[in-house]
Amino acid sequence: MAEESLIGKVRSGIKDVLEGTGEVVSGTTSVAKDVASNALKDTADVAGSVAGTASSIVTGALGAVEEVGTGLVKTVKGVVVGVLQGVGEIATVTVGVVSDTVRAAFRGTQGMGEDAAKTAGAVAEGVISAVKGSGVSTADAATALGRSALGAAKEISGDVMAVASSTISGAASGAAEAGGDVLAAIKGTAKGVIQGAGEIGADVSDAASATLSGALEGARKVGVTAEDAVSAAAQGALEAAEGIGEKAVHAVRDVVASGVGGVKAVLKGEQDT
Repeated sequence: MAEESLIGKVRSGIKDVLEGTGEVVSGTTSVAKDVASNALKDTADVAGSVAGTASSIVTGALGAVEEVGTGLVKTVKGVVVGVLQGVGEIATVTVGVVSDTVRAAFRGTQGMGEDAAKTAGAVAEGVISAVKGSGVSTADAATALGRSALGAAKEISGDVMAVASSTISGAASGAAEAGGDVLAAIKGTAKGVIQGAGEIGADVSDAASATLSGALEGARKVGVTAEDAVSAAAQGALEAAEGIGEKAVHAVRDVVASGVGGVKAVLKGEQDT
């Protein structure tokens, strides 16, 4: 399917959803899923084609949002879910597919002049709710999500730390929606956020603080205990820091020791820090 035809098909389908009376996320998901699976069906290199397909679908969907003037966040979430489900009908969803889809969503949002943090949570919800039962585990998908979200935020000059926090919170919501392991999603996303911070040269202390804040917000939304959520984020951040170096480990431990919002984290094998 030619790129212009794909974009036009998505734009038309999403516009109908936004102008209708149905549920936006499910309607948008259906359009994106059908277009993605059809576009990839006859492609020899599915994995290599995902990035371009996802980008075209995002472009078409956000074009519909601009035309109608509403539905941005729900459309972004639905598109992410639809693309991943569409890929899953043709091939195995991998961490590379997750990363390509996340980056496409952020780039498309930038094209609308939107703040990346505004849609980061929706991207995260979409990714984590869509991968349950796919070829990639929640933990691995969450790590790819956190890592690629920070890389994409840096690429489009977004507020990296606001994106980090919103992504953690959104991952918790996505896991809860799918009946998945919320704490595994938080831990994995925090791990990816710190990995991403190391890769783009962001301050690891700031990134760790953002992960704890996002975990706390996520806990409040989905009903897990604040201590469990913050501890999961702290553990994921520490594991990633250990792969970066001693300085990063000290930075994360200092942040964890301070806690967030009066909540202290408990690291594996340690007492309250």
